[in-house]
Amino acid sequence: MQSVDDERASAVVPPGDAPEAPCTDHPQAQTPAPVVPLTEPADGIPVVVETPAALAAVIEAFGAGTGPVAVDAERASGYRYGQRTYLVQLRREGAGTALIDPIALPDLSALSDALVGVEWVLHAASQDLPGLTEQGMHPTRVFDTELAARLLGMERVGLAAVVADTLGLGLAKEHSAVDWSTRPLPSEWLRYAALDVEVLVEVRAVLAERLALAGKAEWAAQEFEAVRTAPPPAPRAEPWRRVSGLHAIRDARRLAVVRELWSTRDQNARQRDVSPGRVLPDTAIVAAAQALPRSVPQLTALPPFAGKGTRRRATLWQSAIDRALALPDADLPSVRGPKSDAPPPPRAWADRDPARGRTPDRGARRGRRAVGPVRRAGREHRAAGPAAPPVLDAPAVARRRVRGGAPGRGRCASVAGRARHRAARRGLRDARRLTQRAVGRTATRPDPSRRRSADVTLE
Repeated sequence: MQSVDDERASAVVPPGDAPEAPCTDHPQAQTPAPVVPLTEPADGIPVVVETPAALAAVIEAFGAGTGPVAVDAERASGYRYGQRTYLVQLRREGAGTALIDPIALPDLSALSDALVGVEWVLHAASQDLPGLTEQGMHPTRVFDTELAARLLGMERVGLAAVVADTLGLGLAKEHSAVDWSTRPLPSEWLRYAALDVEVLVEVRAVLAERLALAGKAEWAAQEFEAVRTAPPPAPRAEPWRRVSGLHAIRDARRLAVVRELWSTRDQNARQRDVSPGRVLPDTAIVAAAQALPRSVPQLTALPPFAGKGTRRRATLWQSAIDRALALPDADLPSVRGPKSDAPPPPRAWADRDPARGRTPDRGARRGRRAVGPVRRAGREHRAAGPAAPPVLDAPAVARRRVRGGAPGRGRCASVAGRARHRAARRGLRDARRLTQRAVGRTATRPDPSRRRSADVTLE
């Protein structure tokens, strides 16, 4: 059986022989190289560092190591409140791999001091650096493999995809979304964590070579430095507006219900150290804002509040709704949201441009596009005289455009989709009237043989 070292020797491409980055101007289909699964760390699964004595040994070993250091951090997103780090992984030539428990050892500043001047290799550094900063770890140089992959124009920039593309190794990612706050950590999770930094330095060597060949090495260095020195993001003015499905709420009173429920959920989740989505899902907040229940029984009758956990805290949620319903009009939130110097989302550009005014929605534009061919057909019919049959197949094409081309597609699922569909149908009705007007001007009595083609209907 082939060992892990043999697998890596046969699959890793030496930096000097790394292939050139594909030219994005002239893409060519290439046969992907076979991927060799990487299932075990070269040095085995290390013991988790949980004591000051074990940490001191790690600091000494990594301070004496050579070359860049691969760094990764695991969080419990979706399980715990916030983005706290629950496991820190490092690997360096001459020091091996270390897995450190930052819950037992919250201060890792001594380890950071031992790595001053050493380049840290991370994947998606902007996600890991804030949590590492809380542990007292501050890199002096950074190489971000995800950002390098983006600069090279790679289609997939996840760690597993980048490892497969650069080294031909298959990295399993089945434990990427587990609850890393679990203690003790299962051995399978520790194996996964160790493999995350197993070949990160080798990946960095291949990507650095490709960046140099593409003439983007200096760009990448500037981007890496910008990520390293980026300040923490400013708190949002109204974070409750990020509730999924808020676009369906267009009433200030209902928006106040969303705001109050979000604030109550956030406070409860912070106290319990639980992800807010596990305390009360966004769908429940939106449903309560739409229904405006006046009592706990009315609230629990809503399907999103039928769960055991939400029913147990139904009094808490109803109290938040009652507070929002009792607010004076002057304290209600704005329907348009807070003013900002940032550019609006692309879908709102037409609404924010006073020179152009409001642009009709997509459905209206589709319907109006159907009118154009009919107008042209009417002009051609009048120019040719009464004997010429009118060309009226454009509305049928327009019908297919409105319905998406697939027969039996059915009713649009979203409110916005139904609105677009109605606007498109209005446009087709305009097309029908124009068609009838064009035919009536040139033929006092339509030919029955042509009635089928001239009758534009909305099926």
